[in-house]
Amino acid sequence: MPKNDNMLAILWMLNSGTKITAKQISEKLEINIRTVYRYIDALCASGVPIISDTGHNGGYSLLNNSIKAPLLFDIEEKKALLQAAVFAKESGYPLSEALDNATSKLKMYSNQEQESILRRHLAGFDVINRMGDPSVQPILAELEQAVANEFSVEIDYRTSYEEQPKNRVIDPYGMVYWNNKWYTIAFCHLRDEIRSFRAERILQIKRTQIRFKRSETFSAREFFMHQLLPDVVGKDGLIPLIIGGRSEALDDLCLHWFMGHHLKERTSNQAIFLLEEKSIHTYVPYFLLSYGKSIQVIEPLSLKDRLVAVVSELMEYYRL
Repeated sequence: MPKNDNMLAILWMLNSGTKITAKQISEKLEINIRTVYRYIDALCASGVPIISDTGHNGGYSLLNNSIKAPLLFDIEEKKALLQAAVFAKESGYPLSEALDNATSKLKMYSNQEQESILRRHLAGFDVINRMGDPSVQPILAELEQAVANEFSVEIDYRTSYEEQPKNRVIDPYGMVYWNNKWYTIAFCHLRDEIRSFRAERILQIKRTQIRFKRSETFSAREFFMHQLLPDVVGKDGLIPLIIGGRSEALDDLCLHWFMGHHLKERTSNQAIFLLEEKSIHTYVPYFLLSYGKSIQVIEPLSLKDRLVAVVSELMEYYRL
């Protein structure tokens, strides 16, 4: 660990309110005890009021716990940050190494009682996500830098319907994590419009000398969600989709990212949605198939015919 980090760690240990010996510091930081003495002398020389007591119960401490910096987190704040870090790592957070260093410091700058509490809270706290492709990590790290520093990147991007990637220059405006996947929202120089790009489909990425200026009012989240789920309030041509069934199945259906957006009314045994006819016949059948007999389409009757057609197509496919 660099010298500055070690000195800061010693400072936090001293601020815990209990005496600590040079031997304890050297063991915790895994440094030579003579190095501890040098760091203590350097801190004293810089004006830190360190008290040194000799004898059997001696050790180092701070005068009246003099450090009251805002970065001195209490136990609840530390717990929240460490548990949030578990979520971030499971999502494939691009700066995972820096995140590990930060969480290590949070644990290090805790007294013995706090360490015990944090261990108990983290021991039973797990987040399970699908295993991401590790090759996307450097892509995400480069995109994060491009978003923050507003420089364009050149990418080789392969869409879901093209076998060969296309080279294009994009201005990354933001990054979005949705439904277990990372996206960048960027202005595409090739298409001359703002688009969303899935990070795992970026095969190569390279910085350019081109700079851009993102509007301060632009929100990557709002753009992404509007593209995914356009506002239907007051829109003409919407028809009701009425589904009955078991309460548990209806609860789950109403929480679906697409169906929940179009939910109009919910009763104990029915859910009413308002959608465009095209969406009902194109997307909804595939959302409903996994519910089996736990739900039943009441209206429109045309959706029942569409479900039968979809199942028939699957049967024919697997008979081949």
